[in-house]
Amino acid sequence: MSHLVAIIILLLKIWNSQSCSGISGKSQMLFALVFTTRYLDLFTVYISAYNTIMKVVFLALSYATVYMIYVRFKKTYDSENDSFRVEFLLVPVIGLSFLENYAFTPMEILWTFSIFLEAVAIMPQLFMITKTGEAESITTHYLFFLGLYRALYIGNWMWRYHTEGFFDQIAVVSGVVQTIFYCDFFYLYVTRVLRERGKMSLPIPV
Repeated sequence: MSHLVAIIILLLKIWNSQSCSGISGKSQMLFALVFTTRYLDLFTVYISAYNTIMKVVFLALSYATVYMIYVRFKKTYDSENDSFRVEFLLVPVIGLSFLENYAFTPMEILWTFSIFLEAVAIMPQLFMITKTGEAESITTHYLFFLGLYRALYIGNWMWRYHTEGFFDQIAVVSGVVQTIFYCDFFYLYVTRVLRERGKMSLPIPV
């Protein structure tokens, strides 16, 4: 739900402002690639109606975001500052997917690829914020809920290991790496919120 809220916040921001300023199209392309390679089993494996619906929703929303950035509101897209070299992420991730997986089959390699890629897909967005030195409040809320989603996953893994003895090494390591990327942002987010509240509480000058 936290992940879904993050995507909806981003979409509403783009639609309401009619602008994708401050949003990394490269990160959104990578997330679309993550969901595409992870949910290929949508056509071969049925788990539940909820699982199927959520997969379709995430795929639809991710591609809707990419469409808004590169087509609908292309004129507002800041391609100059969205300059992270994604090949520096894709090449190592592809290599790791072939080296570290649970079964050397196309579906398993693609699933592993999606897990590794998700861990670093946010880097173009964080790089863009660092480069410009600014981020709109709505964008920071999006990143906060996205980071919260990963942090909650760590709690889920701990609980499953305690109750079921389940441990997915690839998913856990990737999730921890991704959460680390968000740590610095969480600090900036909290300090920004506190600073904004401090300004709101200032007395109105007479």
